[in-house]
Amino acid sequence: MIFTETRLKGAFLIQPELIEDERGFFARTWSQREFAERGLNSKLTEGNISFNKKKGTLRGMHYQAPPHGQAKLVRCTRGSIYDMIIDLRSSSTTFKEWLGVELTASNHLMLYIPENFAHGYQTLEDETEIAYQVSGAYAPESERGVRWDDPAFGINWPLTVTIINERDRTYPNF
Repeated sequence: MIFTETRLKGAFLIQPELIEDERGFFARTWSQREFAERGLNSKLTEGNISFNKKKGTLRGMHYQAPPHGQAKLVRCTRGSIYDMIIDLRSSSTTFKEWLGVELTASNHLMLYIPENFAHGYQTLEDETEIAYQVSGAYAPESERGVRWDDPAFGINWPLTVTIINERDRTYPNF
């Protein structure tokens, strides 16, 4: 795997190294040792999938508050998404800055998101599926979110939002 740190310290874009032959390819998408060697949370304990019927669907911006913060490793397994993160670490030099990356089934890229980052995405195609691993169990009492269109962040989403649920639409401003 090729790890490239983003401009938001601790967040990495990860490219699997494809070993190709006449059958197709093989690639490793997880190595506890390689993550630990880079100081990343290597204790991913749960795996989830999210399916979205329509292009323009927005999910986010979610996070788990301490002590139940979660690191995430996100990959698009069908279709494509604009994956978005916001650094909510008040001690960080990139506090309140955001980063968006395109993850597609065909580019195989993954985004590693540290604890104390808000995360969300917008689908760029119909019939899109995302698979992600998290470093801790979901704790409903620690579930939090920030508005997808909060002026405190000034996020530029690539498409008009066509579908968003009530909870995500009505999170308070930061």
